[in-house]
Amino acid sequence: MALETLSPSRASDFKLCPQLFKFRSIDKLPEPTTVHQARGTTAHLALQKLYDLPPTARTPEKLYDLFRDAWTQMRATEEYADLFASVDEERTWGVDSMKLLANYFSVENPPEVHPLEREMDMLQPLGDITIRGILDRIDETPSGELIITDYKSGKAPPERFAEPAFFALKIYALLIREKLGRTPVEVRLLYLNGPTMYRLEVTDGHLDAMNQQLQALWKAIDRAIESQTFPPRVNKLCDWCSYQDLCPAFGAIGAETADAAAS
Repeated sequence: MALETLSPSRASDFKLCPQLFKFRSIDKLPEPTTVHQARGTTAHLALQKLYDLPPTARTPEKLYDLFRDAWTQMRATEEYADLFASVDEERTWGVDSMKLLANYFSVENPPEVHPLEREMDMLQPLGDITIRGILDRIDETPSGELIITDYKSGKAPPERFAEPAFFALKIYALLIREKLGRTPVEVRLLYLNGPTMYRLEVTDGHLDAMNQQLQALWKAIDRAIESQTFPPRVNKLCDWCSYQDLCPAFGAIGAETADAAAS
């Protein structure tokens, strides 16, 4: 089989661990829904809707209301209906989530933010590749510069370990250049748990190099699919991997185990 599209997050998976990429993109094995995922998804929805409001209405209290509204809708779906064992557990999660959202206002001042797009659905050809993904937010400054921001609900890693997340954002910057004909000047990782914001300057030279890297990565993925060779790469994130019990690096049978789980 050959992939029709590649997302920035799946490209990051392949760089991090080809076996993880296989589990997610080839085998399409499900991953359990977690309270952390629920918080991140709900926070993204609330922050998206916050910028539907006029600047003066973008207050902490309104963001909390938007979070509650978004969670009320999400918890009615099958994916999230049975996430919490008790009402008290859900209430504690909600209180912790509000504390996280309060952090946002110490990093950015929403009335002064000017989003050009939010939750931007992208499907963009790049040579032999078609990249798909959803961009959290792209702003246009008063001077006309473009800045890409990605929200993270987890805790910020030391900045030297943020490269995989910046890798995905540089892909989005490349897509924006292709789509709009304008080069973003900066990409930002905004971690609510902290809070922390990491920034990285972007130039055309950076994006040209990213394009070359993506083309090479696409060829490597094609070779891996053709040969069915996806070696695991043990790294600092393995402890949080949903597939550790299927991974040959941790004593699982390997491909046969994953194939059986996928069928």
